[in-house]
Amino acid sequence: MLNAIWAGMIIVSLFCAVITGRMPELSAAVFQGAQSAVELILSMAGMMAAWTGLLKIAESGGLTTLLSRALGPVIGRLFPDCKQKPEAMHAVSMNLTANFLGIGNAATPMGIAAMKALDNGSGAASNSMVRFVVLNTASIQLIPTTLGILRAQYGAQAPFDIMPAVWLVSVAALAVGLLAAGIFEKGGNKKWNK
Repeated sequence: MLNAIWAGMIIVSLFCAVITGRMPELSAAVFQGAQSAVELILSMAGMMAAWTGLLKIAESGGLTTLLSRALGPVIGRLFPDCKQKPEAMHAVSMNLTANFLGIGNAATPMGIAAMKALDNGSGAASNSMVRFVVLNTASIQLIPTTLGILRAQYGAQAPFDIMPAVWLVSVAALAVGLLAAGIFEKGGNKKWNK
């Protein structure tokens, strides 16, 4: 579906550029966009490597085990399935830690591991899996690292001055998301397979 949407946007852009006689501007925009994308990827690669490495060091040093214990009561309450699955508890806590630090891309591998650990094999998403997706998507970011780096790259004088707004929005999004998941869960959807 997404490929069809992108293809449609490209075709419409080409059609409009031909009709309005702006093919040179379209060509310049395509090359400029491609160059900006490559520069952005290269600038973020270092940050991603550093944070992923730090998370791996924290895991090897036992810090993540301590974090799992500290987050245990919250995770156990939100994800009752995790109480019997220590690997799920570990993956969820690592994902939450990466999201707290604002490095959502580094949280992705832990998120995939958590979803696999929470899977009960029924072929349908359990309530814990749905709550985890909500928690991961609308995560609380204490330090919006990726956003700060992007703002610094594009010339912001104080790239982290948005932190209070990020805290407010992320807490509100998480509260609304968990509330909606709870409402649907109470509504009788024991499995989210529709």
